[in-house]
Amino acid sequence: MAQVQRMSRLMIKTLRDDPADAETLNHKLLVRAGYVRRTAAGIWTWLPLGKKVLENITRVVREEMDAIGGQEVLLPALLPKEAYEASGRYDEYGDLLFRLKDRKGADYLLGPTHEEIFTQVVKDMCSSYKDLPVILYQIQTKYRDEARPRAGVLRGREFQMKDSYSFDTTDEGLAEAYQLHRAAYIRIFERLGLDHRIVSAVSGAMGGSASEEFLAPAPAGEDTFVDCPDCDYAANTEAVTFKAVAADGSAHGPVEELDTPDTPTIESLAAFLGVDASATLKNLLVKVDGEIVAVGVPGDREVDLGKLGEHLAPAVVELVTAEDFEDRPDLVRGYVGPQGLEKVRFIADPRIAAGTAWITGANKPGTHAKNVVAGRDFEVDDYLDVVVVEAGDPCPNCGAGLRVDRAIEIGHIFQLGRKYADIFSLDVLGQQGKPVRVTMGSYGIGVSRAVAALAEQTADDKGLCWPREIAPADVHVVAAGKALQTELALDVSEKLNAAGLRVLVDDRPGISPGVKFTDSELIGVPKILVAGRRSAEGVLELKDRRTGEREELTVDEAIARLTAGS
Repeated sequence: MAQVQRMSRLMIKTLRDDPADAETLNHKLLVRAGYVRRTAAGIWTWLPLGKKVLENITRVVREEMDAIGGQEVLLPALLPKEAYEASGRYDEYGDLLFRLKDRKGADYLLGPTHEEIFTQVVKDMCSSYKDLPVILYQIQTKYRDEARPRAGVLRGREFQMKDSYSFDTTDEGLAEAYQLHRAAYIRIFERLGLDHRIVSAVSGAMGGSASEEFLAPAPAGEDTFVDCPDCDYAANTEAVTFKAVAADGSAHGPVEELDTPDTPTIESLAAFLGVDASATLKNLLVKVDGEIVAVGVPGDREVDLGKLGEHLAPAVVELVTAEDFEDRPDLVRGYVGPQGLEKVRFIADPRIAAGTAWITGANKPGTHAKNVVAGRDFEVDDYLDVVVVEAGDPCPNCGAGLRVDRAIEIGHIFQLGRKYADIFSLDVLGQQGKPVRVTMGSYGIGVSRAVAALAEQTADDKGLCWPREIAPADVHVVAAGKALQTELALDVSEKLNAAGLRVLVDDRPGISPGVKFTDSELIGVPKILVAGRRSAEGVLELKDRRTGEREELTVDEAIARLTAGS
């Protein structure tokens, strides 16, 4: 049985004011309530109360993973580089990867994710179809060298993650393992009390085919997603598609050049010609692994560089520089058009469909052209969905206007297929006595991110407000200050603990009742039990942290009430 947590002995320091560098709610409150302490940029110490919340989330994740037959292991965080060189991710991760050498000069890295190593483990341990299927998982610290760690524990350089991997001999087996994880994730996030959405996603550096994200809507979220009010469509904005509709270009006249001095931007061009920006074609120049590529989108839309990067991964995408224009005098800055471009690959958003006509650059200083028709005057090398999605864009399923919101990614599931099995030749002996290539799934949950997401979603103007399943205690007993009140508070705390409840009691001497009450709301335990003015009568006040409802109860009534729902 756990002991009563006495705040007079607990390592905790609450703060009245927000940390100067805190921008998000979770960062402010987790620091102020004494759950975490900043060690360095993106690196956090979990203090006793924070560690309890982290462990409670870990327990829920572990229980649900075990329930689908997962077997828990623990792989090293310090890894040799060879496996990641074989997969190509040693270079793909770029500056995100922590790299180091041992005293003998051998190269190592701190693991950002473990597909390669799990594949090698199964290759060593499993030789027959009889050894599969298998689901392996770990709950472990991961490392990514974020350029700008921010939002407290939400985006750190070191973080807690559950990653699991399924191994099957058939695609049907992979699909089943994927659905098992999907259902388990739904149960996990429901138990944690997280409001979440399941959305279509892109796989990115992970590779594979089918991919879904679990997102927790919150203003602090770094992911943007859409959903449809008229059907069940939901997707990360990077996964939203637009259906190209070809137009009849025969009605448009020939290309006509226009004298447009001092109009290098879409805004200045539209104002000069008196047209809407949507009638113009914007051509953004980027470098893809050093090669200049033009990206065409309607003039009233922006290029989503993250989305473009996902489409072109693992290639590196960066904007062109002034030096690049100097090296290519045929590319006229501010006046580039797709017609007549040489040695430049042209990628276009599907909205630049065949037969559509545009006003665009004429590849001459101070000159644009109108009646430039896609498919007649220029060809598109590749169509990719690359515009920033906006509210009201048509739903790919039903055509209704999409809604756009921000969210925190708390989970991601992938059908990796045979990408890593091919790299490491992961085969088992099949039923027919011939080698069978194994197929894989990869499934992640951000454990420390879930703490931040819950803080963002459940906090109010008084402080944190944890769901009971993951709170650091079931009840926070407050001794208002006098000796009799402290005695009653400690007595009822022991009785509640004996009844199986987790108890935090504020028995700190010399602290005013006002400060204790404020701290109890800041810390956010679901029930607050106060030994106050009627302590001499054996009467306590029970307060619900979320609703604020209060009632006076005797000790026995309070114990009965609090244990009824345990």
